[in-house]
Amino acid sequence: MDFIKVTVDERISHIYLDRGKSNAVDQQMLDELRQAIAAAQDDQAVEGIILHGKEGFFSAGLDLVALYGYDEAEVRRFWVTFMDVISALVSFDKPAVAAIGGHSPAAGCVLAICCDCRVMANGDYIIGLNEIPVGIIVPESIFLLYSFWLGQAAASRYLLEGKLFKPKEAFEAGLVDEVVDGKSIRTAAERQLRKYTQYERNTWRQSKRNIRRALIAAFESDQQETIDAVLKQWWSPATRSILKTVIDNLKK
Repeated sequence: MDFIKVTVDERISHIYLDRGKSNAVDQQMLDELRQAIAAAQDDQAVEGIILHGKEGFFSAGLDLVALYGYDEAEVRRFWVTFMDVISALVSFDKPAVAAIGGHSPAAGCVLAICCDCRVMANGDYIIGLNEIPVGIIVPESIFLLYSFWLGQAAASRYLLEGKLFKPKEAFEAGLVDEVVDGKSIRTAAERQLRKYTQYERNTWRQSKRNIRRALIAAFESDQQETIDAVLKQWWSPATRSILKTVIDNLKK
């Protein structure tokens, strides 16, 4: 795999996002991540996963530069795969921890909130869902995932304003579970994971499935209508204009 690196250490699968400086998500990265999640789920020797980014960036979210150039079939395939990956992470019944070593807006935040626990590095970093300001519709299933951790009222307010949190703000809001020095993030993530793996395996995993039953059902339902709405907005002149401005700023 080119953009996802996996190491297994003491029955923990460490899945590293490794695409460029900012770990922006494109089609290939999603394909590889889906493969890594499935492998960890199927491997009886793996007790849980830790999802890592890089120092400074967990993931900057969607690679808007790449996606802007996709044709209609490619964009549809991307969104179908994206929803499949999120569904796989939401339904992953072993313990999962996100080690957020830096910025984690938009799709980066979505990947993190699929996990059971989030440990974030302290620093001048941001995390949150800011899709609306860039003209991207947030699917209902992803709102349910956001509100699973923040509560519906808070999630609604933060989503509609595109709120991005600093690490300590994210901790206070309940979006992350611990804020640590960046050099300690792997150790902290492993410690959090061991809190889960100490319990009887089947009891813990079935309880997780029960707790997430509504979430899992939301992602396993037919996403066609949701994706159609996202794509309709994606190709609208208003959103294309916003994306073009964002991309021009990124290139500068």
